[in-house]
Amino acid sequence: MELYRLSREKFASTLSGKGAALKGARWTSIGVELIYTAGNRSLAMAEVAVHFTLATLPDDYMMMLIYVPDDIEAKEVSETDLPNNWKDFPHPASTQKFGDDFVSEKKYCLLKVPSVVTKGDFNFLINPNHKDFGRVEIIDVEKFPFDKRIFE
Repeated sequence: MELYRLSREKFASTLSGKGAALKGARWTSIGVELIYTAGNRSLAMAEVAVHFTLATLPDDYMMMLIYVPDDIEAKEVSETDLPNNWKDFPHPASTQKFGDDFVSEKKYCLLKVPSVVTKGDFNFLINPNHKDFGRVEIIDVEKFPFDKRIFE
């Protein structure tokens, strides 16, 4: 499986959940490491773009192509498996607990969740503490210029 992640240039050479652990996010509390990726390039872009305006968009984003061997099983969840407020912003404690539990259980390396930003697409969350994480690798990194019309 190939997954995609947009990352600032200085962070695009390694896979780490440290950024999520610093601030927390939809699927993790502060202190919990998890790597957020997308099932396609467009979703990776949309997930980043919702946090910026044209004036605040950094110009050093890189698209990371991540390879996950097909035998690494993902836990798949549907909207009905999630807390009722899973789409809320700011991120509710209920979704953070959901992700925190996934990380601590260490049963799966991947968690496939529906995207809040793009209905019908999926994000894949990678647990860097899972035994199979060492088999996940970055296979390409390239400059990703945002089309400025997105922000008009």
